[in-house]
Parts: sequence; structure tokens; C-alpha cells
Amino acid sequence: MLSGLEAAFFYLFAFVAVASAFMVISSRNPVHSVLFLILTFFNAAGLFMLTGAEFLAMILLVVYVGAVMVLFLFVVMMLDVDFAEMKEGALQYAPIGALVGLILAAELIVVLGGYTFAPKLAATVAKPIPDLAARSNTAALGDILYTDYLYYFQISGLILLVAMIGAIVLTLRHKEGVKRQSIAAQVGRTAATGMEIRKVKSGEGV
Repeated sequence: MLSGLEAAFFYLFAFVAVASAFMVISSRNPVHSVLFLILTFFNAAGLFMLTGAEFLAMILLVVYVGAVMVLFLFVVMMLDVDFAEMKEGALQYAPIGALVGLILAAELIVVLGGYTFAPKLAATVAKPIPDLAARSNTAALGDILYTDYLYYFQISGLILLVAMIGAIVLTLRHKEGVKRQSIAAQVGRTAATGMEIRKVKSGEGV
């Protein structure tokens, strides 16, 4: 159970997170939506800190806020995108959004209502719960990732590796007429090969 001060911070973080998440989907300006999403991540990190999961809170701030959202913000602000033209065809995706919303609402009802489709399975404990007071959440998370979910963790790493290689291949496409630097040729230049003396006659160019 949370104490009085912790409960106050919990409700504060939760209220701001829900309000900012609502502003993400209701803001007309995409830059404002990104800023509200960053605020949502900050409050979610605060909720993680209240539960003692400081590692997840730091990962949320470093990865999502520090990398993904900042990159997305710079891309939105630097690209000349006509958002008014993009919004004209947004209504055609309304049925898909409504379907996804109904699925999420049904999942929330199941979770908040406490429904269990297999009561006996829900009451079964596969492993004894370790003493959380004696271990940090970082150590417990590492044990789970590298034991029970080792293969999934490796597969996710391979997916990220393939994505990184694909991004490198897309950016290294050689185009005709594009001048590129040759570091090896520049470093290997000497006074004999890198300098040429020409005698230019008066009134003539090189």
C-alpha cells in the first residue's frame, strides 16, 4: 500500500499522464502532440519510480524521450509536410481506429473487472517468488530476460540488427555524379603527387 505522500504523487502522475495522453490524440498540431507525448513518458517514468522500478524509468526516459521522441520532433519540425492535406484523407482510417479502440476497451474491462478465463491456471504459481527486498529490480529483470525470455531477447536483438543494417544499406547507395571523399587517397598524398606546378602565360587561364 502507498503512504499518503506516495499516493498523492501517484494520483498526480496518473492524472497528468492520462490528460497529456488525451492531448496527444486531440491536438491538431503534430509538434504539440509530440510534446504532450514526452510529458506522458515523464509521468509514466514517475509511476515506475514510485513502484521501485527505477531501471525501467531510466530506460523510458533515455530511449523514448531522449532518442525516439526527440528524433521524431526534429523530423516533424524540419520536414516541410503539408499536414492540412494529410488530414483530408484521415477519415478513411476511422473504422480501423474504432476497431482498435473497441479491442483496447474490451481488454481494459477484462483487466479492471477482475475476470479470469481460467481461475485454476491464474492461481497456479510456476516458481517461488523471490524476496524482492533482497534483490533490486534491475537484477530481477536481468534474471528474467536471460533465463525465461532468452530466445525472445535474442530475436529482438536480431531484428534491431537487421533494421540497422537496412538503414546503412539505404544510406550507402552510390549515385552517379556524386563526389565522395577518399580518406585513404587523401592520407597517402605526398608533395610529389599532391602538387603540380604549371607555367601560365600572361592573359591565359589555367
